Amino acid sequence: MPSILAYQSSEVDWCESNFQYSQLVAEFYNTFSNISFLIFGPLLMFLMHPYAQKRSRCIYGTFVLFMIIGLFSMYFHMTLSFLGQLLDEIAILWLLASSYSIWMPRCYFPTFLARNRSHFTCLVIATTMISTFLSFLKPTVNAYALNSIAIHILYIVYLEYRKTSNKELRHLIEVSVVLWACAVTSWISDRFFCSFWQRIHFFYLHSIWHVLISITFPYGLVTMALVDASYEMPGQTLKVRYWPRDTWPMGLPYVEVQGDDKSC
Repeated sequence: MPSILAYQSSEVDWCESNFQYSQLVAEFYNTFSNISFLIFGPLLMFLMHPYAQKRSRCIYGTFVLFMIIGLFSMYFHMTLSFLGQLLDEIAILWLLASSYSIWMPRCYFPTFLARNRSHFTCLVIATTMISTFLSFLKPTVNAYALNSIAIHILYIVYLEYRKTSNKELRHLIEVSVVLWACAVTSWISDRFFCSFWQRIHFFYLHSIWHVLISITFPYGLVTMALVDASYEMPGQTLKVRYWPRDTWPMGLPYVEVQGDDKSC
């Protein structure tokens, strides 16, 4: 047990120099860049409260997992411990699982489930539990496996982009994909081109990944909420709003539920 708790017991290390500012914090910028998760999580929970009440209270669990990811990622980058790495990656896995269970459109369910969301949720939970155990076998590949799930999500988003004529939804999809692409580029650059960034003394790409992916999450969440509403919330209209003001060029997106008397 002490070995998995020990500083630098993980095989994963990022480009930022270790213990540069403190003997207690292995990667300073990679640690504190996770504060964005702890800011956006409670704010989204508050802003999306009326939507969660209408759609599913399980959505609160998704926001809690989002905040837990921030805490576990801070712990991992502070210590570079094996336990921290696993906690961070497993929290991400369960966040993806909860999002699939809530928002995956029924038309994309496996045929044998007959579009039954309860059965789909059971399948997702079983798969996630198996994946959780498998994550202990080869921890160095966990991050790549988690990022590969984005390929399937992008495919679903692409199909919905082709289907819709809703300009607001198309705009959200475009912004979400651009943010995700910038985030992944930062992650890949830090992982594979570290020697170059060290030569020019720029060690911050993984911390930039944290900030960008924490911003991508609310955009992706609102995107899937709009897609989901067309299948699961007939008679309701979702209005996209931005915090702190709709008129600002950038903001945190969320949805308001409006009644709709039009027939389906």
